[in-house]
Amino acid sequence: MSALGRRARAAARAIALAPASQRNDALLAMAAALRARQSPILAANALDLAEARAAGQTPAFIDRLLLDPGRLAAVAEAVASVAALPDPLGRVLATWTQPNGLRFERVATPLGVIAVIFESRPNVTADAGALCLKSGNAAILRAGSDSFRTATEIATALREGLEAAGLPGDAIQLVPTRDRDAVGEILKGLDGSVDVVVPRGGKSLVARVQSDARVPVFAHLDGNCHVYVHAAADLAMAREIVLNAKLRRTGVCGAAETLLVDEACAATHLEPLVTALIDAGCTVRGDAPTQAAARAEAASEADWATEYLDRIIAVKVVAGLDEAIAHIERYGSHHTDAIVTADAAAAGRFLAEIDSAIVLHNASTQFADGGEFGFGAEIGIATGRMHARGPVGVEQLCSFKYRVHGNGQIRP
Repeated sequence: MSALGRRARAAARAIALAPASQRNDALLAMAAALRARQSPILAANALDLAEARAAGQTPAFIDRLLLDPGRLAAVAEAVASVAALPDPLGRVLATWTQPNGLRFERVATPLGVIAVIFESRPNVTADAGALCLKSGNAAILRAGSDSFRTATEIATALREGLEAAGLPGDAIQLVPTRDRDAVGEILKGLDGSVDVVVPRGGKSLVARVQSDARVPVFAHLDGNCHVYVHAAADLAMAREIVLNAKLRRTGVCGAAETLLVDEACAATHLEPLVTALIDAGCTVRGDAPTQAAARAEAASEADWATEYLDRIIAVKVVAGLDEAIAHIERYGSHHTDAIVTADAAAAGRFLAEIDSAIVLHNASTQFADGGEFGFGAEIGIATGRMHARGPVGVEQLCSFKYRVHGNGQIRP
């Protein structure tokens, strides 16, 4: 692991100094290699899937792990799309001149070596590698044991693309072991080689990283996301948003886990929304008014704080906007929350007062995705408040330095 870190540190300098055109050429070559290696990648994924099914993993887990030709093509396209993004390096973020004539510039620079620790999503291998390369960083990727075979094949394709463009393959390295001790070594910093750690996975993984890391962490806690149907919500719009937010893909972190319905519209909106969810195959766990209005199971206190990542949703009737905001503040994870309403003032309060990384008005929580933000891809959704928040794309993977221009000034 120490040698892997040293190789990454050496590669990081080469990547940081490489021109944007060369980094973009590497990204396009990486995308081409992913397409060319479709057969071995899907074969590896089939083995990972068989092992997961034999272990009794949930359908939502299997969906997160699954690659097919369509999904792999989308992974390759996401890598290629990163090449089309503006170069984040060298951007002048601010400039000013002091009374003594010194001219200051704040300029975007790479972070250095980024370690990404993730679990079952094999696409993270490609997304993280591409974003780190575009932003001039080297990447150390530690895949979960469930996706290890798939991630290994994807990483091989990424390395091929790097080397085809004349860049060091060590700029994107997959930790070549399932041994859990490797995570501990990464969190110690690999003898100073790691500049930041990004955990992408379940709550237990993130908690361990935050507890044990000796280097900075971009934290992504659980996605306990809410949709609040306000009194002034259009029922047809609310129905489409709720069904999409919950059921488009239940295993993603932006999937809605709790539906809040304003009591002012409950008589007209609650039963149709709950029935639509149930008819679509979703289990509903509701409070007393929800149970009275539709075929819902009883919700427990724990349900309000649960990230199901499954076809299950908690439903509660709230007295109004104040109670909805208070509920989200108490039980939410500061990830993604949405309001459905035609009342601009209510929407404005919700967007201002909900302290989540992403807040939406009249849109599905499933837009919590870097690609949907125009970032090309993402390395995760950061729910902390330092440096990066929300989708972590190329700009969030940059730091900055100051360039100071003088004409002979000395300090008195």
